[in-house]
Order: sequence, then structure tokens, then C-alpha cells
Amino acid sequence: MGYCCFTPDTAVGKVIATETAKSAATAEGAVTFETGSLSPLEVEAIFNNLPLDITFVDKDDRVRYFSQSSERIFPRTKAVIGRTVQQCHPQKSVHVVNQILDDFRSGKRNMAQFWINLKGRLVYIRYFAVHDSKSGYLGCLEVTQDITDIKKIEGEKRLLDS
Repeated sequence: MGYCCFTPDTAVGKVIATETAKSAATAEGAVTFETGSLSPLEVEAIFNNLPLDITFVDKDDRVRYFSQSSERIFPRTKAVIGRTVQQCHPQKSVHVVNQILDDFRSGKRNMAQFWINLKGRLVYIRYFAVHDSKSGYLGCLEVTQDITDIKKIEGEKRLLDS
């Protein structure tokens, strides 16, 4: 686990095995990525176990997905799925939401961020423009994380230290 300090040589046999695995994964309904494949169950479990909240808003400004981590900062119900993101924000901040999304669509910027104090915790909120490989705008990814404990980190701690 963790980083790797070298790039292993690719063996021909392994490439063939990877192609075979890719075909098998597609046949089994897995989601195939450029770097591997996962079952829909694995994808959902990964998103729900990340120490942050993820929400995806599509190119038409509709909420399409949100993760359900155990410590979600801003609770959501499934009723938000399909709603426009503007309907999920207080009226006084809708112009800011629209400006960010317009900037993402136009390519003026690809990220917006801010942080707030909420119930004694420091919450870091970032928005990322999501594009396909041809630079087509697919939507916006909101990532929210409680960074209170991260800000307190000093020095270093090794993996097996208690």
C-alpha cells in the first residue's frame, strides 16, 4: 500500500492476462477504467469509505450522485437526486453557484475552494470541473472534508507507529 518508487517492467504474458481480465470484467458488468476494473459494489464501497463527501452534478446542473460516508458533513437525502443544484442551495448563494458552474463550462477555471468553521470543525469544500478526454464538460464534483485533525498534524508518524 502507498507509493511506489519504481515502475516495474511490463511482461507480455501479463498484458495478455490484463486484456483477458478486462474482457471478463466487462462481461460480468464491471466498470472498466483505463487502469483496471471494479464491480459497481466495489466502486460504491470505495466512495462511501473515503474520509470525505463526494457529490456529482452533471452538465445540466442536476445532482446525479452523492456518497454516503458514515460521517457526512452536510446530510443529504435521495430526494436531491435529479434536482438542479440551484434548488439545493439557499437563494442568497445561488448566484455564486451559477458563477462557478459558468466558469467551469467556459474553461475560465477548473477548481473553486473555500473553507468554513462549522460546529467547531474546519470544513474544506472544493469544486472541480469534470471533463472528458476531449475537454467536453461533464459536470462538477464537490468534495467536502473535515480537515480539523489534519491541520493539527506535526512532524511525522510511520505506518506501524502507535
